Amino acid sequence: MTSTLPTSITARATSSPEMVPLPISLRIRQRLDAAGVAYLANDNISDHLQEGELDQLEVEVAGKVRELLRSLVIDIDNDHNTQETAERVARMYLHEVFKGRYHQQPKIASFPNVKKLDEIYTVGPITVRSACSHHLVPILGNCWIGIKPGDRVIGLSKFSRVADWVFSRPHIQEEAVMILADEIERLCEPEGLAILVKAQHYCMKWRGVKEPQTSMVNSVVRGDFRHDPSLKQEFFELVKQQESMLY
Repeated sequence: MTSTLPTSITARATSSPEMVPLPISLRIRQRLDAAGVAYLANDNISDHLQEGELDQLEVEVAGKVRELLRSLVIDIDNDHNTQETAERVARMYLHEVFKGRYHQQPKIASFPNVKKLDEIYTVGPITVRSACSHHLVPILGNCWIGIKPGDRVIGLSKFSRVADWVFSRPHIQEEAVMILADEIERLCEPEGLAILVKAQHYCMKWRGVKEPQTSMVNSVVRGDFRHDPSLKQEFFELVKQQESMLY
C-alpha cells in the first residue's frame, strides 16, 4: 500500500532518534553515572568497559580528532602528513599515553615474606611519563620507591609496571604520587612506604612562562617512614646515591 504521509514526515520517521545508536562514549558515561562511578581524568574505568567497546571508542575518538584538525584549518584530505593523524592520535591516547585509564592494571603477583625481611630498600630511578590534565602536554620525570617489607613482597620490575600504569593518565603530579602509593600499599601491604617524584612539566617548559629548567619534586611517606625520622632520612639518602649514578 502506498504511503499517504508527506515526504518530510516519512523522512523524520525513518531517522527517528530511537533508531540511531548513541555514541559509545555516551553509553559508557551513562553506565558510569548509573553505577555512581567517578570518571575523572586520572581515574581508571577499565572495569566498566565491555568487550569491543575500546575499539569502538577508538573509532569515535579518531572522528573527533579529525574534526579538531579541520577546526584548526589543517587540510587533512590533501596533506599527506596528516591524513592518518587522527587514527594515530586515537590509538596513542587509548593504548599508550592514557592507557592507565582504559586498561586493567598489569598482573602483579605478590609472595610471602618468608625470610621476614625488615630492612628498607629503594627502587629507582623509574622513568615516569604522564600528561598535565590542564593542557594535555607531557610530564616527564623519575620516581623512587622505598619499601619496608611487611608480610608480602613483589618483584622489583613490578614497581615500574605499576608506576607506568598509574602515571599513564592525565594528572597533576601531587595526585599521581598519592594514587601510586595507594596501589603499592594494596599490592604488598608494606610496613612503610616512601615515594619521591621529580618531573618536568611541559605546560611550563613549552608554553606559558616557558621555564626550561624548572622541575617539581614531591613525596609521600606512610607507615614506618612517617613515624621514624631515621628511616625517612635513610630513604632520601639512598635516593641521593641512586641519583648520583645517573651522572
